[in-house]
Amino acid sequence: MSRIPSRRTVLRGLAVSGAAVIGFDPATRSWAATTSESGTTLAGIPQLDGTLVTDASSLAAAADDYGHIVHHRPLAVLRPGSVRDVVAMVRFCNEHCLPVAPRGQGHSPFGQAQVQGGLVIETATLAEIGPLGPDSTTVTVGAGAKWSDVAKATTAHGLTPPVFTDYLELSVGGTLSVGGLGGQAHRHGAQVDNVTELRVVTGAGQLVRCSPSRRPDLFHAVLAGLGQCGIIVEATLRLVRAPATVRHYHLTYDDLATFLDDQRILAQEGRFDCVEGQVHADADGAFRVYALDAVAYGPPVGPAPDDTALLSGLRHDPATVQYEDRPYYDFLNRLAPWVAAAKETGVWTYAHPWLNLMLPGTSAATVSARVLNALTPADLGPMGVILFYPLRRDRLTTPLLRTSDEAVSYLFDVLSAAPPDDTAAVDRLLASNRAAYEATAEAGGTHYPVGSIPFTPADWRTHFGPAWPALESAKRTYDPQGILVPGQGVF
Repeated sequence: MSRIPSRRTVLRGLAVSGAAVIGFDPATRSWAATTSESGTTLAGIPQLDGTLVTDASSLAAAADDYGHIVHHRPLAVLRPGSVRDVVAMVRFCNEHCLPVAPRGQGHSPFGQAQVQGGLVIETATLAEIGPLGPDSTTVTVGAGAKWSDVAKATTAHGLTPPVFTDYLELSVGGTLSVGGLGGQAHRHGAQVDNVTELRVVTGAGQLVRCSPSRRPDLFHAVLAGLGQCGIIVEATLRLVRAPATVRHYHLTYDDLATFLDDQRILAQEGRFDCVEGQVHADADGAFRVYALDAVAYGPPVGPAPDDTALLSGLRHDPATVQYEDRPYYDFLNRLAPWVAAAKETGVWTYAHPWLNLMLPGTSAATVSARVLNALTPADLGPMGVILFYPLRRDRLTTPLLRTSDEAVSYLFDVLSAAPPDDTAAVDRLLASNRAAYEATAEAGGTHYPVGSIPFTPADWRTHFGPAWPALESAKRTYDPQGILVPGQGVF
């Protein structure tokens, strides 16, 4: 039974060419601005604190992302004024079998947060950061809060989340939906391993609080669950003491296996707080210059860094050692100049057919060498980046964050950029990504699902492996109509 929308709903509701949309026509699966547009009874729009829009520019923005490769156009975009709005619109979409996807900062590269003919929920308005004090052990934040803002709020009290992605301008809900990996993960696990509680809107439109002890099936299905069972609207994050300053070391290697082995040693020994690395092209255009980044936190987290002890036994070229001391937040936000340059030069608008693999430690050098030997600077594109992060299996405790079964794995990222109109280059890179994934899977690895690898539902079952039955059961329980996040292609 439809209801008559209130004047407040009409004024705050959808706008199409200046006319307020008053309802949804289930027969044509479209929004209607007047009752004369349809011969059927319209389904009334829920009363909202925020806005629901269908203007062309909003729909076009929601049909794009950082990848600029996939374009699925929704019917509408919700900018919620409250969690109640998310509940109301998910219930509405569940009733009418409309697909739904939350969107944080739109940084997905392959249409993961897009929906064809459905509703995109922009979470940026759900960005509140809860109260903090010097003795706080957790902080509760809205899903749309950016990690940069969380870091600023917590470091003001001498506290910090233990793990950050390199790029801070991502939403909390977005990274928790995929895992959230960074250079600190070898010590503290992923961001999902440092969540104590969630508030989630399920696919059935129920607002549920969950934790490891309260609705644990939902909690474990949502963290790194790609949005398949619920939309994160709030998360409580674990906090640790923040250093005032850090010492950032840059070490250079000329051998891939040695470089990776030193990363493994540092991950297992835990002598540094952050470990990652990059690969650069040499003068001949071959990718065989390996740079290891290792960061030691200073007081009050640890003692003043001892260079000799920290670098002891490593097999880098000693003549190339560089280090710098910098404030902790400046270190966290170290990509800011790169991002500014990418936006200024237009590289930000390029297509980004990214490759993100989880390589087993024992075969990481062999598998990655195949990719690197076939890669050219033109393939990587302007300002493209190649990254390695060592990961310890015993620190990754979230069931749906899949990696190899070995004690140490490596996150291997080839973050390419190509002109968006060069479809041949994009298609070629996507095919290369698929081939690299297949070689990784054959070696016992998988992928980190933030990139651009063509995947089928069968691939997803293989990806989740022993965790698949629990995810499939949670999907049936919490999203029985199957409306959530179809862009991932999991179900």
